[in-house]
Amino acid sequence: MNNSLASLPPPPGARAYAMAHLTAHRCGAPEAVRLAAATGYGFVGLRLWPNVPGTPYQHLLGNAALMRETLAACRGTGVGVFDLEIVRIGEGFDPRLYLPLFEAGAALGARAVLVVGDDTEPARLATSYARLCEQMAPFGLTADLEFMPWTAVPDARSALALVEAAGNPANAGILVDALHFGRSNSTLDDIRAIPRSLLHYAQICDGEAGTHFSTEQLLHTARCERLMPGEGNIDLCGLFAALPPDLPVSVEVVHLLREADTPAHAWAAECLAASQRVLATLPG
Repeated sequence: MNNSLASLPPPPGARAYAMAHLTAHRCGAPEAVRLAAATGYGFVGLRLWPNVPGTPYQHLLGNAALMRETLAACRGTGVGVFDLEIVRIGEGFDPRLYLPLFEAGAALGARAVLVVGDDTEPARLATSYARLCEQMAPFGLTADLEFMPWTAVPDARSALALVEAAGNPANAGILVDALHFGRSNSTLDDIRAIPRSLLHYAQICDGEAGTHFSTEQLLHTARCERLMPGEGNIDLCGLFAALPPDLPVSVEVVHLLREADTPAHAWAAECLAASQRVLATLPG
């Protein structure tokens, strides 16, 4: 069911870059596709389901006209939709609730859906994740579990353990976000231990590393105040050297205060340029 509209793959040795939703949170879905094309990204990420009730997202589900416009933007620019947000697995989780998201993903040619584990009962969370993967499989989508230090999946080891407890579904995935890596107890060895088959993309930004932050501070930085790659002290070079060199990178940088004085086009371009400068320093 996944009729991919993604752009042609990058040349051998080149890395694919996607513009994450948070980098272009001021844009609707078709505007985000056009912005990605204008600023040099090959892919875009869309948030079609709110992170938590009442928070902003791109209103595409159930809007046929907007879906047609988004599809036309993809065809016209060659920019593909890489990932969709967001599925949160809590107590009482029912993956069927998200069928409209999966249907949209198949129509858009998306590859992955970002998943967050909130259920603090490990066995139930594993069962729910397995059911989610089964529900998503016919749509050609991977369920990429993002570890975050304030959730029930706080680090890379926990994410891998959850995937294993769920029976290693064929479309399972683990998403490494540089900010959460730098603020969790994950080590570079933990990142290297993630099987290549579970890595579909990684997110890049920067910030202050450490495990001393309160939940409120963690949430604020993640949603409102990320730094450009190279501006903080997260070990981005070590992290991306530990990840596969051909792994697509989602550029996820949001800083509400700085963006207030920066047009969306300039912000997206600067985020990509900063990411490329850091990753260009990696050996090989």
